[in-house]
Parts: sequence; C-alpha cells; structure tokens
Amino acid sequence: MLTIYGIKNCDTMKKAMAWLDQHGIEYQFHDYKKSGVPLQRLQAWLARAGWETLVNRRGPTFRKLPPERQNIADAAAAVALLEQFPSAIKRPVIEAGTELLVGYDPDEYTRVFGK
Repeated sequence: MLTIYGIKNCDTMKKAMAWLDQHGIEYQFHDYKKSGVPLQRLQAWLARAGWETLVNRRGPTFRKLPPERQNIADAAAAVALLEQFPSAIKRPVIEAGTELLVGYDPDEYTRVFGK
C-alpha cells in the first residue's frame, strides 16, 4: 500500500486523493501538519528528490517566512526549515514501493500506477 503525505485541507492534496480514489488505488494518508515528518524520512526524500523539488516556495507558509529563512543554500538548511515548518513541504509526497512522487501530476501518476 502506498502512503500519501500532505495536509488534509490542501486543494492539491484533494486533487491527488481524488485521482487515486477514481483509479481504485488504496492508500494511507499521513497529515504532516498534524503528525510532522520523521527526520530520517525527510532526509531520505531530500536525498531522492532534491531539496529544490521538496521545498514549496509558492505556498503561503514559505512566502510568510522572513527573507533570511527563505534563503536556502543547501540540503541541511532545507531539512532545518522543513522540520520546523512541515507546511512548506511540497504536496503531495507519495511513497509507492520504490517510487517517490512529489507534487500532483496526473500524467506521472498514470505512468507509475498504470491506470
């Protein structure tokens, strides 16, 4: 079973979960605003996807940060930021076996899930 990580009331999350539901794909949902993201998992995502992909620079959480916090120089700075502000993680993050999907992309979902 796959796990979809995100925030329950996010419109992008709603689209992603609707896509999964429409295609009969079972998943478990992890709300990282409520439950956070374990440091090891966050570091693994950054290692696989890159911090540039994982940081949601367009979301309100990131945009409200002072400029010095928005200036991310490397993965260590990204980990520190995302650990403190999990709402700044791009949504959704989907772990499906060996696949890691970041963001909502129906074409990519079709490629991975074959539906």
